[in-house]
Amino acid sequence: MQLTLYKKPKNPIIIVGFPGFGLVGNIVTEFLIEHLNTEQIGHIRIEETTPLIAVHEGKVVEPIGISYDKKNNIILLHVITSSAGIEWQLTQQILKLAEDLGAKEILSFEGVVSQDMSKETESFYFTNNKLCEDKFKKAKIVKLNEGIVVGVTGALLLEKKQPISAIFVETHSNMPDSKAAAKAVEALDKYLNLNIDYKPLLKQAEKFEDKLKHILEQKEQTVSEQEKKKLSYIS
Repeated sequence: MQLTLYKKPKNPIIIVGFPGFGLVGNIVTEFLIEHLNTEQIGHIRIEETTPLIAVHEGKVVEPIGISYDKKNNIILLHVITSSAGIEWQLTQQILKLAEDLGAKEILSFEGVVSQDMSKETESFYFTNNKLCEDKFKKAKIVKLNEGIVVGVTGALLLEKKQPISAIFVETHSNMPDSKAAAKAVEALDKYLNLNIDYKPLLKQAEKFEDKLKHILEQKEQTVSEQEKKKLSYIS
């Protein structure tokens, strides 16, 4: 696994989003990359997995791309590939990125399954840092007191030295959930005071959802075809 940076901003906040329930992390980082004035400054390449990229609207979409918003000093880690089986290695790369840049905080987004379709979508936070906790309380975001966190976000939250926070948003489906993503952006806006108008996300999210769904469907089809080729070689 290799981390490459073309620029090295000092003391940024690192925001990460991984494929998960409702694709909340993916939609949030995709929205922020397009909504904020960002540029791609690097990527993480995973040698342990089959090389696989997506091409969308004539452009290459990095499996793990790193973008930078200079105005707000925010780095966005946008992940469209599965982290299953490489969670610990990817976590170490993110922590290395944070250490090299002197990051103020790593902030992760996750969707959590809610079976209650009748109630309004809620967002929660968890953090390992007292100053971050005070900011979440000031933003009136509810703390997650009970739950199980898996994957890279779970591995990150075990870190003691680096300030790590996570925003969890309820989602009712494993399909792309624009409402949950909008709720996540709303919570982020309250937490960081970015003055982001998250409401257009409800309309724009359809575009992000279609893009992500298309990319993931293509990826699944490609993997399926590769498996068929392997079987044909064996037989």
